[in-house]
Amino acid sequence: MSWPEPVERVSTVLRAAGVESRIEEFEEGTPTARDAARAVGCELAQIVKSIVFVCDGVYVLALVPGDRRADERLVAAAIGAVDVRAARGGEVVEATGFEAGGVAPFPQRSISRTLIDPSFLQYTVVWIGAGSPTHMASLDPVQLVRLSGAATVELGDAG
Repeated sequence: MSWPEPVERVSTVLRAAGVESRIEEFEEGTPTARDAARAVGCELAQIVKSIVFVCDGVYVLALVPGDRRADERLVAAAIGAVDVRAARGGEVVEATGFEAGGVAPFPQRSISRTLIDPSFLQYTVVWIGAGSPTHMASLDPVQLVRLSGAATVELGDAG
């Protein structure tokens, strides 16, 4: 099966790492975490939102559960940053190589740090964006931490 180039990048990382994973395409798209959870048939908290922040001029990727909002103050505290804001569309592409709505946690382009909420570790499977707004991949959250190089940090409050 041939994937779009951004999805192929994600697939290549998963294959090279020998990670058990499944990439699926959802024609209707998965524009929100709620839509994604409905499409894959999992809990909202198993959906990984990959959110890029600009922290003191560098890109930081926050992996936040679908049922929570990323808290900029928690991101700032985790990395010791003063100035933190959500990245704009062009910055997301520059930082990750993926368009907003299809951001995967790997491979990374210009991300200086990756943070992941520890709540994912209670699950055997979580779902990540896989390079496009219609592709998602399932994998073990321990493998997600390993492949993304993420530090485990509380990142969000109930959404």
